Amino acid sequence: MRQIGWVVVAAAAVVSGAACRREAATAPRVALLLPESKTARYETQDWPHFRARLTALGMKPDDILYGNANQDPLAQRTQAEAALANGARVLVLDPVDSDAAAAVADLARARGVPVVAYDRLIKGTDAVTAYISFDNERVGRLQAEGLLRALGGRAGASVVMINGSPTDNNAGMFKRGAHAVLDGKVTVTREYDTPDWSPDKAQAQMQQALTALGNKVDGVYAANDGTAGGVIAALKAAGVSPLPPVTGQDAELAAIQRILVGEQALTVYKAIRPEAEAAAELAFRLATGALAPAAVANEPAYRARVDNGRARVPALLLEPVVVTRANVKDTVIKDGFWKTADVCSGDTAAACRELGIP
Repeated sequence: MRQIGWVVVAAAAVVSGAACRREAATAPRVALLLPESKTARYETQDWPHFRARLTALGMKPDDILYGNANQDPLAQRTQAEAALANGARVLVLDPVDSDAAAAVADLARARGVPVVAYDRLIKGTDAVTAYISFDNERVGRLQAEGLLRALGGRAGASVVMINGSPTDNNAGMFKRGAHAVLDGKVTVTREYDTPDWSPDKAQAQMQQALTALGNKVDGVYAANDGTAGGVIAALKAAGVSPLPPVTGQDAELAAIQRILVGEQALTVYKAIRPEAEAAAELAFRLATGALAPAAVANEPAYRARVDNGRARVPALLLEPVVVTRANVKDTVIKDGFWKTADVCSGDTAAACRELGIP
């Protein structure tokens, strides 16, 4: 697979563009451009499943282009330009910045290349062919409902909210869904947006909240598992015991292990394999001419519409699932999302035996 962490080789990509375009006439190429690596899922789940599905469909490994922008929207644009110069016929783009990515989609359309918004919506453009993700407001609702259950329905409980990155459209949707459930039922004593979804920044925010609140907090809404890890590190460092319930998202391995040992209350499992495979299958059909971009809206799976501020984008929205200690075995283990040997190691082995996880 061609790795397009291409910021430093963009010039070479442009020089070789003509030859690549000639090759693309007989060998269609697809590019997957992901936003960052601080969230473990992208490198361990999305990219491998996307690549595997395209390979199974008959695409050659060298025709599957890949880039991870590491939270840099300018780097992501450079990677997109390099992918187009290297003959990509479809861009599957998970934007670092949902607004800035509109320019990338417009550029691709000007070159006749359809863009599939992957996991995060691309806003402010009518150049997006389709959107593949989850119902992200529902994700926020599920997180908040799970937090209320963990709090025992206690009215007025003190909750700190550690939201996601302000440049990620999904983060706003998670927050909106969570507030729809929590407002009027708990007291949100402190709330922060976390730049770049950084666990370190989430830890610093939680430390700030604990200092202001005298370590008195009943629960924490953390928007994903990375920020949850930062929150839990701050709680431990402050000597808070027992740990209050903390939410999460993405079913990262470390989060599943924290859930098993009682350090994290829940995560939201978004079955990434179906998401990545759906993106690969749509990209393959678009790249090979089996499906025209304008015809995607007529596909039964893409009947949903999501407003990006400029257009109503045909969308495939998958169903998220809450994972707690009680259903780890029947969700992420049963689906093969994580292997038992990976989950049930070290400190989690006893918890796995207790729950009957082989």
